[in-house]
Amino acid sequence: MNHFAKININKLKKFLQNKGYKIHKKQKLYPKSIENFFYTTMIGIFFVGFFYVTPTLKDFYIKNLNKNESVLNNSNLNFNRVLEGKDIKKNRTLNESDEVEFGDLFTDVFDFDISEKDTVRLSASTINQLFKDEDYNLNDIRKNKLVKPITIDILPSEIKSIENTKEKKELFIQIVLPLILEENKKIRLERKTLFSILNKNNNTEAEKNWLKSKFKQYGVANKDLATLKIRMDEIPVSLAIAQAAKETGWGTSRFAQEGNALFGQWTYDGEGIKPAGSEIGETHKVMKFKILKASVRAYQRNLNTHKSYKKFRKVRAIQRDVYGSLNSLELVKYLDKYAETGIEYTKILKQIIDQNKLTDFDDAQILPDSIREKSLV
Repeated sequence: MNHFAKININKLKKFLQNKGYKIHKKQKLYPKSIENFFYTTMIGIFFVGFFYVTPTLKDFYIKNLNKNESVLNNSNLNFNRVLEGKDIKKNRTLNESDEVEFGDLFTDVFDFDISEKDTVRLSASTINQLFKDEDYNLNDIRKNKLVKPITIDILPSEIKSIENTKEKKELFIQIVLPLILEENKKIRLERKTLFSILNKNNNTEAEKNWLKSKFKQYGVANKDLATLKIRMDEIPVSLAIAQAAKETGWGTSRFAQEGNALFGQWTYDGEGIKPAGSEIGETHKVMKFKILKASVRAYQRNLNTHKSYKKFRKVRAIQRDVYGSLNSLELVKYLDKYAETGIEYTKILKQIIDQNKLTDFDDAQILPDSIREKSLV
């Protein structure tokens, strides 16, 4: 059969040639090896392109199409390095937004679940006895850096009558020290929570709601994470004690005694105490608080959000980055706008810190008052 087919094909070929047709054997354009190389290359390009594009498509889906939104850690500010005192990365920025949203800035300050009727003003002698019974004294704290969580809500009125300056100062420091440390610890734990959230690719609804509440609490506009990280930080203990001492005359001022105001913060529309000798037309009052702890929280929120202390916060962030700790004697220079006397005010604060060796308390820690709190710290 094959022989017969071959003869017929040959005859057909002769017949066509006799008629003037030219018959050529079909040649392949490319050798077989080149064809194989071409197909292999195309397949390779397809797979490389597929794996290259897939991550981009995934990110687009998460950001634009996935309804279960997440908080992504795309900030250049690696505050874990800040806490550990490691070197600053060259591409870092420590810029804070100028915007402050005041709506919920002091909500947690004035919403303390306590009534003035529930607060008791203890006498100076009673407080001193309480401290003695609890073995709470400043000399031990300077050595072991541990402070018992003893909370005094109102300053004793007798503090004004204590003639011995050293005793007056010591009593005042013993009262305000746990309050300042307690608020600093609160901020420290919140920072820890913040970093934990930002180090995740996906967050729970509770975490996202917590983050939204902190944006409001610190007056952060446009969900600016860099601004939140800079504002959410502690105030050095020595600096806070010095300012409280200066603003209240070591607890003897009318504002401290009548309004639990430790830091002389002004208000124009809130509840406060009118300063004596105010001129006609002056509408400011000194802010009033239910308890001393509220005053400490308001003071910290003021330094952490007000535009006048933006440079203070920037230098504080740099100190965190470079040294891993805060230097109150350096930071005090940037509080010249806190009082009308400006630079002179900061010099007095520095003098108070130095003369009373307040930096001894900067690395003090307040003891936890529960097992759960101990695990968090």
